[in-house]
Amino acid sequence: MKADTMISEESLKAILKLQQNEVTEQAIYMNLAKRVKKQSDREMLERIGREEGMHSKLWSKYTKRELKPQKLKVFIYSFLSIILGYTFVIKLMEKGEVVSKNSYALLAEEVPEAHRVYLDEQRHEETLIDMLDEDRLQYVGSMVLGLNDALVELTGTLAGLSFALQNNKIVALSGLITGISATLSMASSEYLSARSEGNNDAKKSALYTGVMYIIAVILLVLPYLIFPVHKYVHALITMLIIVVLTILAFTYYISVAKDLPFKKRFLEMATISLSVATLSFIVGFLVKKLLGIDI
Repeated sequence: MKADTMISEESLKAILKLQQNEVTEQAIYMNLAKRVKKQSDREMLERIGREEGMHSKLWSKYTKRELKPQKLKVFIYSFLSIILGYTFVIKLMEKGEVVSKNSYALLAEEVPEAHRVYLDEQRHEETLIDMLDEDRLQYVGSMVLGLNDALVELTGTLAGLSFALQNNKIVALSGLITGISATLSMASSEYLSARSEGNNDAKKSALYTGVMYIIAVILLVLPYLIFPVHKYVHALITMLIIVVLTILAFTYYISVAKDLPFKKRFLEMATISLSVATLSFIVGFLVKKLLGIDI
């Protein structure tokens, strides 16, 4: 079918939306490629970007318009790539293309090229993107270890101390001392474990474990530093909310970056952390009553 063949107004609107997506995504891919050090990944991103550009030119034959990238969207995705990595951002973009793929199916009868573009997008998701080898994703196991251990241990410790001490400043002090000590312990254990397995990047594994642990420590202790000394219940509830939100955010990140199931992992981590917190709170109550300690 020629580009000047009459097509419906609805299809034209869908094509215009697809063209805008392709133009914007081309800019995002090329922007990411500029900052990627690994040559194979940089070349892959440039290749996908060029293909997105070809798709936008194809759609422009129907819309008779030249569109510019959506600057805000390009900025947001570029910013996220700095914090969360380019693999996460790319897979997040691909997941957002479900609506576009439905549009391709509707366009296929009027615009035969839509099927070819659809196949290209499938190849991006199923083949090219899976070939990306971002450094930080090689250490997801270490990140999960650090975060899981910190959330479970610190949640339990802070919950138990909250009722036993009923003083936010003392709880915060105890939590920081425990957290920093545990961070060093976990990082060194991960280093020794990685070394024993013949991992040449044992230091990086230890670093990722330690960084995730100390981030969790800071987030969980923060409510006890913000709330007044005797508002330990408020601090405890806020801390538990932070735990759930942290698990939610991290599980979502891993599920997108590594194509893993989200719901099951989130419920598993949240259940363990909150169960430990509940048991520790009860232990703190019993210890306070049995020993008759009043601070």
